[in-house]
Amino acid sequence: MHILQDILYKVHLLEVVGATDIAVSSIAIDSRKVIKGTAFVAIKGVAQDGHDYILKAIELGAKVIVCENMPALLADGVTYIKVANTSEAVAFMAHQFYDAPSTKIKLVGVTGTNGKTTIATLLFKLFSSLGYTCGLVSTVQNQIGDQIIPSTHTTPDAVSLNELLNTMVNAGCSHVFMECSSHAVHQHRITGLQFTGALFSNITHDHLDYHKTFEAYIAAKKGFFDALPATAFAITNADDKRGEVMLQNTKAKKLSYALKSTADYKGKILENALTGLVMLVNEVEVHFRLIGEFNAYNLLAVYGAAVNLGIESNVALTNLSMLAGAEGRFDYIISSKQVIGIIDYAHTPDALENVLATIKKLRKGYEQVITVVGCGGDRDKTKRPIMAQTACDLSDKVILTSDNPRTEDPAEIIADMEAGLNTAAKRKYISIIDRKEAIKAAVEFAKPEDIVLVAGKGHEKYQDINGVKHPFDDKAILLAFFNNKD
Repeated sequence: MHILQDILYKVHLLEVVGATDIAVSSIAIDSRKVIKGTAFVAIKGVAQDGHDYILKAIELGAKVIVCENMPALLADGVTYIKVANTSEAVAFMAHQFYDAPSTKIKLVGVTGTNGKTTIATLLFKLFSSLGYTCGLVSTVQNQIGDQIIPSTHTTPDAVSLNELLNTMVNAGCSHVFMECSSHAVHQHRITGLQFTGALFSNITHDHLDYHKTFEAYIAAKKGFFDALPATAFAITNADDKRGEVMLQNTKAKKLSYALKSTADYKGKILENALTGLVMLVNEVEVHFRLIGEFNAYNLLAVYGAAVNLGIESNVALTNLSMLAGAEGRFDYIISSKQVIGIIDYAHTPDALENVLATIKKLRKGYEQVITVVGCGGDRDKTKRPIMAQTACDLSDKVILTSDNPRTEDPAEIIADMEAGLNTAAKRKYISIIDRKEAIKAAVEFAKPEDIVLVAGKGHEKYQDINGVKHPFDDKAILLAFFNNKD
């Protein structure tokens, strides 16, 4: 139990009706989770407005209502608190309710369009290999030491996140590495947390369905760095044209990494092959198990963070050289017929281009690259034609297929993709709506040493169709066809 006035620390109060010296049993933003003594916070969401559920929350036992608009009728025995922004308020409240967990750990956040999962996962693996008990909050999964907890969002809501961080503290975690999506920044899910460090990977065309403009998307990412304290470190990608912009208003210690520019953590690729990367990192030669230029950037970011978290340079590089990447990120398998299969989460034009550019650098020249790709439904439609053209530009054959259609007709999504194809591209592609059949066709097209890229879903173990998550695993399906099984 916590006293209401204590958990309102840092919340900007506009109006209070009722007592604040009462006990609060829990905080909820979903009325279905209300129990006796709950503080219910009414959030104006994208699909629903929590203000519509205030009466239901009171019926279920809520004793505190935090809202932006005061109800016309106030119930006896209930405390009402009016604030300007309930999303911001609940973040501060949750942090206090769960005893400020971020102040008891070294919390490092990773933001950017691509690379967040790999960077956060590599940091988790690196510090775990060095004997620390660590927490991971990522798109693929949340993890406390060896315990894996499935994840539903890149960054959980503020209440769930602070509860998770508190669980990590109680489990003895000293470090937590967390992906921070633009949605999470904009929706105040990470507001009030005390970060030890922050990393920026890159920024490209994504999430315009939510942010509407690229400028708003950039501003959301930048907001993460603007809020950092002077005690934190902030590391940016100096080769990204917006890398410097991210840090221009931060109070944190500013650092950078790069392959092509002057930077604090400078890398140079000496060899890039299916056996891994050989790089110079600040003039030290290291062989890494990860593949591709994009992973060279990820490794530099991880190295920079490790050094700033007190790990000796050579120790960081030695341990990093032994690590594999995140599941579904340039995951490759080889069939008995010597066809190379690559599974990657690439679901933005830039990520797809990066993966295909990496494959181009690794190929000997005569192999075909056969790409299976789709686009998600109910998401940014403007990237669909670009994704299709990018796939055709950098592949020998392309199969346009279904991704997670959600509530959209997959045939219409594919039609949006086809609209971006020029005459040359139209000669390279076919469309197969059924994703499993599309993967099967790609394998049947492939000859020995050809490369089959299955892009878009990566680590996901489901396909979202009309609100139902059907079991679907790109890697398992590709393996089955490689082994001539249905």
